[in-house]
Amino acid sequence: MRIDIYRRAEHAGHFSYLAVPEGNMIPEEVVNTDWEPTDRAVDLDDGATHLADFAIDQPMAQIEAKGYAITSVKDL
Repeated sequence: MRIDIYRRAEHAGHFSYLAVPEGNMIPEEVVNTDWEPTDRAVDLDDGATHLADFAIDQPMAQIEAKGYAITSVKDL
């Protein structure tokens, strides 16, 4: 699967990341936040358990459950 990555600024210079399947819009529940596009058409292995560059755990499981994957607050 290919995904598009968005980010938003958090405290202390950190960022949260949001991954959505390539070409999909940001879901309604997060659209009111200041997400900016950062990477397009990133290859995501179907067996990936973590996206280290974006601090996203279980990206495929999150995408299957909610339509997007997001940085865990424990990683901020």
